Amino acid sequence: MSTISGDAAVAATAATVRPVEGRGRLVWSLLDAWVICRRNLIQTWRVPELLVFSTIQPVMFVLLFVYVFGGAINVGPGVDYVDFLMPGIFIQTAIFGSMVTGVGLAEDRQRGLIDRFRSLPMSRGALLAGRTLSDLFRNVFVVVIMLLVGVAVGFRFGDTTVPAALVGFALMLLFSYAFSWVSAVIGLSVRNAEAAQSAGFIWVFPLTFASSAFVPVSTMPGWLQAFAEHQPITVTIDATRALFLGGPVASALVQSLAWCAGLLVVFVPWCVRAYRRSTGG
Repeated sequence: MSTISGDAAVAATAATVRPVEGRGRLVWSLLDAWVICRRNLIQTWRVPELLVFSTIQPVMFVLLFVYVFGGAINVGPGVDYVDFLMPGIFIQTAIFGSMVTGVGLAEDRQRGLIDRFRSLPMSRGALLAGRTLSDLFRNVFVVVIMLLVGVAVGFRFGDTTVPAALVGFALMLLFSYAFSWVSAVIGLSVRNAEAAQSAGFIWVFPLTFASSAFVPVSTMPGWLQAFAEHQPITVTIDATRALFLGGPVASALVQSLAWCAGLLVVFVPWCVRAYRRSTGG
């Protein structure tokens, strides 16, 4: 009787996996990552407060800087402050959205979900890839909301083209994806979600405000300009601003892509090692 039951279990398992038989390890890994991605997206759908609160903060930044500080900030002739501001807000929103990766991983680890996933017959990298991919999709939604808010307060694309604007949005999403892996390393290196959130803000806030997001770098003290001009957030904002409003873009775009590639090369392997250590693998 037990043999029959065992055969039935094996048959059921075979029936389950038969649709993907013959596929390589890479395909299995991608399918596993997609399952984790769907799990995180469904979780977000069931807890809409996550999207609401992640959208409220950048909206407040837009309203605050446009209507409170905008009249006092001079960004040069022929440029409205709202047009100067919005590319910086887009990048800031994308970076803040990438911090969710670390918080989510820390929360899963604290609740023991990472160990449960590790016990399943799935690719070990699927959890990391699925988490970063789901947060990328979430960032797409938030950026669209921010675009609508920007248009509502007067933002307009300048002397550019539709392909250039699309490249700008693609660049900011790639940048946020690279920073998701930085956030993932932090989330796997701390004890809980609160620590992951605090550790993320410690380095994100200085980088964001010491950039060209809200004011021209030329208005900063000389000792700060040297740092602000070449840090990753500034060059990405400058590239996005040029793609949205028109102007020289090649130098900033190349620097931004180099930063994205460098962050991925460094932090993806680092994240994988941190994940193996955190699960005892």
